[in-house]
Amino acid sequence: MPSPAALHHATTASLHIAYEEHGPRGGEPVILLHGFPYDPRAYDEIAPPLAERGYRVIVPYLRGYGPTRFTHPGIMRSGQQAALAQDLLELMDALQLPTATLAGYDWGGRAACIVAALWPHRVRGLMSADGYNIQDIAKACEPRAPETELRLWYQYYFNTQRGVDGLRANRREFCELLWRLWSPTWQQGPGLYGLSAPSLDNPDFVEVVIHSYRHRFGYAPGDPALEPIEQALLAQPPIQVPTIALCGADDGVGAPLVPDPDGPQFTRGYERRILPGVGHNVPQEAPQATLEALLELLQDA
Repeated sequence: MPSPAALHHATTASLHIAYEEHGPRGGEPVILLHGFPYDPRAYDEIAPPLAERGYRVIVPYLRGYGPTRFTHPGIMRSGQQAALAQDLLELMDALQLPTATLAGYDWGGRAACIVAALWPHRVRGLMSADGYNIQDIAKACEPRAPETELRLWYQYYFNTQRGVDGLRANRREFCELLWRLWSPTWQQGPGLYGLSAPSLDNPDFVEVVIHSYRHRFGYAPGDPALEPIEQALLAQPPIQVPTIALCGADDGVGAPLVPDPDGPQFTRGYERRILPGVGHNVPQEAPQATLEALLELLQDA
């Protein structure tokens, strides 16, 4: 397995964002975004090959993960989708990147989709492992099919005090369980989890996670400073950026729907690829497919 790159930091209005960087500073930028409960190790087989081809590859730790820290104790430990998108946009500004190609899954995919939807002039191409990954909060409390509700048990758990206490007391064991449930056919997962688990020890991890899963159901208020973004997302804006969606056929959070409901949300080129034998952690489970998708986007940009 390739060694992680040297750690760098970028300071934004809210965060000291830790990120790993590969490749030449003058290369075309690619930003790779992890999800919950993962970290940049998801891209260890993807970032080096991109760097070898001359791309500047940036792999940040999201808020609440690894060495990323808030700049002030008074800043709200928000995990809402607008916060993740704002962090990505501010990271690009801090690194003086007018544009970048984005790739992400889960929380990271959500950040990438939002930036692509609201600031398409900043995004050259998008690889989203979850298709259109912008929460429709206005409809979040509508009942789902019973099997879907069962798969989302952890979200409801986080909306209880017991869930808060359980995540705080057993974060590594809890997240290891999610890894197994969400990627049931991934044989390498148990051996790789230990490389990512330390990132979950971030002092803000629990608070950010709990807020994320409460805000999306309307059970926790958002950061007032982010309300304009949240209001814009209520319209479920289309994504006007060339996009490839990679979906794991064995995703334990939810298998890809057929027919694809997301296609109409993409208005400037969209292709969905369903990956057999792949679960939720698409980049780490299917690095070659992820790399190929990114190279296609980069060559067409």
